[in-house]
Amino acid sequence: MGIPRITSLLILLGFVTACSNGTCKLLDGCSSDGDCESGLFCSSCLQGFSGSRCIRSTTTDQFNLVNNSLPFNKYAYLTTHNSFAIEGEPSHTGIPRVTFYNQEDTVTQQLNNGARALMLDTYDFDGDVWLCHSSGGKCHDVTAFEPAIDTLKEIEAFLSLNPSEIVTLILEDYVQAPNGLTNVFNASGLLKYWFPLSSMPQNGQDWPSVSDMVAKNQRLVVFTSIRSKQYTEGIAYQWNFMVENQYGDGGMKGGECFNRAESAPLNDTSKPLVLVNYFNSVPVKALTCKHNSAELINMLHTCFGAASNRWANFVAVDFYKRSEGGGAFQATDMLNGRLLCGCDDVHVCTSGSTSGACTPP
Repeated sequence: MGIPRITSLLILLGFVTACSNGTCKLLDGCSSDGDCESGLFCSSCLQGFSGSRCIRSTTTDQFNLVNNSLPFNKYAYLTTHNSFAIEGEPSHTGIPRVTFYNQEDTVTQQLNNGARALMLDTYDFDGDVWLCHSSGGKCHDVTAFEPAIDTLKEIEAFLSLNPSEIVTLILEDYVQAPNGLTNVFNASGLLKYWFPLSSMPQNGQDWPSVSDMVAKNQRLVVFTSIRSKQYTEGIAYQWNFMVENQYGDGGMKGGECFNRAESAPLNDTSKPLVLVNYFNSVPVKALTCKHNSAELINMLHTCFGAASNRWANFVAVDFYKRSEGGGAFQATDMLNGRLLCGCDDVHVCTSGSTSGACTPP
């Protein structure tokens, strides 16, 4: 066997890479993150390809690429499920944690890579508000991740450094302490970015434009799962403003998309925002690369029909960077392409246009 044939065989088997030092492109073989171009990282996916390859690790900025002049509900946002449940997060209680993990990056890294909506579970714990991955509405030493203020301060730092960005927080809320959420948001410095409840649309009307929200510095949108807090703390009750599909295994059946119990039916157009979940009930990182790829895009198409021909505004996944190539980032590009210009990829939308024009491929 000649040298060229041996080299070709080694490349095929993943033992040799033909690129390195930041020159490897999407789906090229790689041995480390440093081999991949900017916006990619080196990862494996046993269900999708052999060896390790460069796959996407960042979103496309649809506002810079196309426009930011449309209503907030006319764009799509990558959403991380249980954003705080991070592998490697040290115990803050001194007791080893016994619970599930859904992400592998810090919240700051998630935001820097383009996640623009975070799902956080808030609980009363140890005399404060904590983020916990628990059950039964109670946080325990073995399910606690960290005081909520730590994560909220990360978000505040990101908004301070990125004055044109908007972040949405979707709270699975178990806090019963009076004004508990208000107090922790105030202590974190986030109230200065608060998008007020009074400006949220009613009866299916459009939201204010992204450019208007940025100009007014109203760049933090917060939803709670507790209805009463809309009246006691001025925090929007999630299901007054959005519809959401079933989460967990029940929401991953091909060809089916239906609302979770708390949400209005997906075809209720009086709720202008649409959230699509696509993740297992029990997170397994090795499986998410497959789930976050073609399966995810297929479900987004299914939910489009179920939601009265409305594309998702929020697409929520576990281990958001894991995929067979483009993953949740490509899915978000597809959603923004559909929302902004009726095309399958936001990159073919005409820059600056609001008319739905596509550039030739």
